[in-house]
Amino acid sequence: MARAIVVGAAGRMGTLVAAELAARGHEVVGGYDADTVAQLDETAPAADLVVDFSAPAALPHVVAYARRTGAAVVSGTTGLGDDDLAALRALGETNRVIWASNYSLGVAVLRRAAALAAAALPDWDVEIVETHHNQKVDAPSGTAKALLAAVDPAGERPVVSGREGVCGPRRPGEIGVHALRGGTVAGTHEVHLFGTDEELCLTHRATSRQIFVAGAVTAAERLLARPAGLYDFDTLMFG
Repeated sequence: MARAIVVGAAGRMGTLVAAELAARGHEVVGGYDADTVAQLDETAPAADLVVDFSAPAALPHVVAYARRTGAAVVSGTTGLGDDDLAALRALGETNRVIWASNYSLGVAVLRRAAALAAAALPDWDVEIVETHHNQKVDAPSGTAKALLAAVDPAGERPVVSGREGVCGPRRPGEIGVHALRGGTVAGTHEVHLFGTDEELCLTHRATSRQIFVAGAVTAAERLLARPAGLYDFDTLMFG
């Protein structure tokens, strides 16, 4: 069993991740949040694994800790920029690392299905809609961005985030990405494909955060059995 540290420990996901790790027999040796995460740099105890569901500002401390201790890193933090992702790629040269915007098996299958549908229907209009609780701070969601990458892997199609006013006809190839916020929704993602006189809608609904928790801890367990490298969720779960 692994010794683990949880970053974002007081948040909803962090609390559930710590409980799931303990339920599976792992030892949680530390929990850190925004006001204590700097302690990772020098004083945090050695662990086999860091699970981070916090904020981008914590990432430099997580990376520094992993380099100091050799710990594997499971990151589910959304809103990371290009420099943050580059830091994770660099860490993957020496440590075991996974970053995913969503740790749901169902969402992983949705990405595959969306890619297949978009490739099979290249002339159809595509719209992506994501819905989350009213406390989510970033938009569009990391999962919506992953779905966008699935339907447009080359990143060549024009993307619009909502429409307003006299915006004119829809441009050929345009992809709309829309974010809804309200209530306590754990996460709903829809990929709509519109043809002439027909529509295909692929939908995933999360009814609780526990699906992401179970996926993240399973991914962590599989990551610990792998050599150093930066992994994606699909590789660990389906590869």
